[in-house]
Amino acid sequence: MERVSPESQGLPSGAVLAWLDALAAEGLELHGFMMLRSGQVLAEGHWAPYTPDRRHHLYSLSKAFAAVGVGLLVHEGRVRLDDRVVDLFPDALPPVMGGHLRAMRVEDLLTMRTGHAADVSDALIAAGEGDWAAAFLAQPPEFAPGTHFAYNSAASFMLSALVQRVTGEVLLDYLRPRLLDPLGIQGGRWASNPRGVNLGGWGLHLRTEDVARFGQLLLNRGEWQGQALLPAWWVDAASCAQVPPGTAPGDEHSDWAQGYGYQLWRCRHGAYRADGAFGQFCVVMPEQDMVLAVTAGVGDMQRVLDHTWTHLLGGVQDAPLLPGAEAEALRLRCADLMLDVPEILDPPPLRDVQAHFTFDPNDEGWEAATLTVTGERGMLALDVQAPNTVCFTLNACEEQTLDTWGTTVALTVRAGWQKDGTLALTLLLIEEGARWDVHWAAPDGLLTVCLRAPHHGEGRVLTAQASTLRT
Repeated sequence: MERVSPESQGLPSGAVLAWLDALAAEGLELHGFMMLRSGQVLAEGHWAPYTPDRRHHLYSLSKAFAAVGVGLLVHEGRVRLDDRVVDLFPDALPPVMGGHLRAMRVEDLLTMRTGHAADVSDALIAAGEGDWAAAFLAQPPEFAPGTHFAYNSAASFMLSALVQRVTGEVLLDYLRPRLLDPLGIQGGRWASNPRGVNLGGWGLHLRTEDVARFGQLLLNRGEWQGQALLPAWWVDAASCAQVPPGTAPGDEHSDWAQGYGYQLWRCRHGAYRADGAFGQFCVVMPEQDMVLAVTAGVGDMQRVLDHTWTHLLGGVQDAPLLPGAEAEALRLRCADLMLDVPEILDPPPLRDVQAHFTFDPNDEGWEAATLTVTGERGMLALDVQAPNTVCFTLNACEEQTLDTWGTTVALTVRAGWQKDGTLALTLLLIEEGARWDVHWAAPDGLLTVCLRAPHHGEGRVLTAQASTLRT
């Protein structure tokens, strides 16, 4: 995609700078962004050590890709929106079926109106290596399908299971030649359940630019570089309010109360979006001919959208603008973005350390840790549910892996001594958007670990007492 100045497309560089300033002022941790207008890139950046080629867990933004898979099946005439779910999974049915389950249609999966009162994903996880489709169908809907909206990631899993059942391919493989390859999206991966079904509702890992390309496809109503990858009617149906906006007091200020389509949310200001937990966004703004893609690790997603409406939509104009000094300031700002990490001494003091810590009782299952530093090299051994040894080099970023949440994830570690004698380690579970901040108040203080988004909310702090120590 062509890179141009924001001014050439009617957006002042100062508006983008103000957006970045507002996010930083509230501590909203973005990892990458790309801003498009008329199919051209106006601004982009990644907060080091995140890079443009890094694939990021999209969490529930994955749902939009699962919906597209079903949309392609409908377009190919292999599935209909009014097909009954029980007819598509005849070997996964419970012994007794109520009328609500029998009435559930494919479109009810797409709109999250399965009739369930709440998300039933826990039942799928509890099924373990069993049949997750059977686990879903074993949960009796409390309401008539199509009448009650409840955000339900299990319904999104069923979209993926449906594609695999009809085509014999996992969802990601089905999408590659039809959607991903034409868009130039390479190297994506999608986590699967123990039976090899892509999770559908979460688990897709793509680059920030891949999200932007997908958003541009939606903005173009399914067309990419002169090729119709999706039927325009499907994009229109997916992005409209199949579920009507909320009417409760305050709903007019919430971007989660503007209606829901086929795994897409309506927004204020005539926009719509795919989104995922902790700030994964693909925001499509048809009235402004704009797309915003964001990967992040934030807790308050509404604030990211609030600042987008205030600074970006509030600044955009119809005609090109003359470039000014702010254009160069924005270029330099985007080239020098960096996560807010502890300040460390350079060069680092070389102090040999060996310390063992016992964690206070906690719900995470963390029991003990051993910290060793010899010269510039160090090691943090964690006795947790999945024991791990994290290696690091002082004042450097080091890539490795970590076993957690039942899988192996990419890890980037940054470590160094601070002025007050604290050893600070930043552990970025970099493709998951998670961050663990470890601090040891040397020489005999507590070891603390702040578990930040995504799996621990805004931050859960674990403390450990030193049980043996040698420096």
